[in-house]
Amino acid sequence: MTSANRVTRREFVHDSAVVAAGAALGLSAPYHVRAGNPDKSDTSKIVNYNPDMEYRRCGRTNWMISAVCMGGHWKRIDTVVSRVRQGSGWINIGEGNPEFEKNRHEVVSRCIDRGINYIDACTGSEVKAYGKALKGRRDKMHLGFSWYEKEIRFGDHRTFKALKKTMQDGMKEANLEYVDLWRVTCLEDSHRHTDGELEELMKALEWAKKSGVARFTGISSHDRPHIKKLITKYPHQLDVIVTPYTAKTKLVEDQDGLWAAMKSLDVGWFGIKPFASNSLFKGTSKPGDPHEEEDNRIARLAIRHILCNAAITAPIPGLITPAQVDNVAMAVAERRELDLGEKADLERAMDRAWANLPYHYQWLKDWEHV
Repeated sequence: MTSANRVTRREFVHDSAVVAAGAALGLSAPYHVRAGNPDKSDTSKIVNYNPDMEYRRCGRTNWMISAVCMGGHWKRIDTVVSRVRQGSGWINIGEGNPEFEKNRHEVVSRCIDRGINYIDACTGSEVKAYGKALKGRRDKMHLGFSWYEKEIRFGDHRTFKALKKTMQDGMKEANLEYVDLWRVTCLEDSHRHTDGELEELMKALEWAKKSGVARFTGISSHDRPHIKKLITKYPHQLDVIVTPYTAKTKLVEDQDGLWAAMKSLDVGWFGIKPFASNSLFKGTSKPGDPHEEEDNRIARLAIRHILCNAAITAPIPGLITPAQVDNVAMAVAERRELDLGEKADLERAMDRAWANLPYHYQWLKDWEHV
């Protein structure tokens, strides 16, 4: 961060308290700012505002978040970056690779150009990669932090002391003075955590907010009934949740369901896997792939469909090229409602995605209704 834009820890804690107090008094930002700002809303407090992007209020955080954001995962990055580390999967694939670091810098730069203002990093490598990519321009992005390998998913990281150390060590490794959101990655079936483990987690989240390490806090979970239970029980710690949300997902008007609870408690909501872990596409995501044009069109249809649900803050797809950033930004600018032909095309593509889902992503089918 440059000296002109540098935020001190004291200023950070003060600003967080002001936002929290404003929310308590009902002084919230408008629910959304549409592309082009036809309602003439005050955009001065929107991070990295671009008039071509739509922004949505992220629950009680009062952040105005771009209607599409960037997820931390870089699956298929090997189609655009050579010399990746073999045998390490997509998590650590780019560490120590200058070509990879250049790719991440370019993709983040295009996100900034397009008015995207949130990155959701949920592995150690992602946190480090995006910490480096944001050097000198940290003020352009809200950054979500999760170092899932050293969080509550694993038995030796289920105490306040261990979680606090994860946050402190992770920020040091990524050269971060603070994060905007610490959203701990729970077990997918988060009801498997004991009450004691969850109390330790909430203690850690509360510490992070009070100390100014994280402005807001939350969790990632795939367990709808348990998420509802947690946001009701811990309203001061769970400002934002991260859940699956695909183009198959439909919002159910159920006053006893998760969505109603999130709405009443004013919780922000980010959706992972909008492209069903790339099962939506026929091609490889490599530039010049024969299916590239059609896959891009289907990706835009999926984003438009998801954004028809005003309850969700933003889908957070993984993006591996500047062109993919351009494509999702284009989706926000296009007509929102799909016509009959587009609906049919997207439905066929999602049926194919469901048929092609790998076994370890079958749980996405549990999120057809929320």
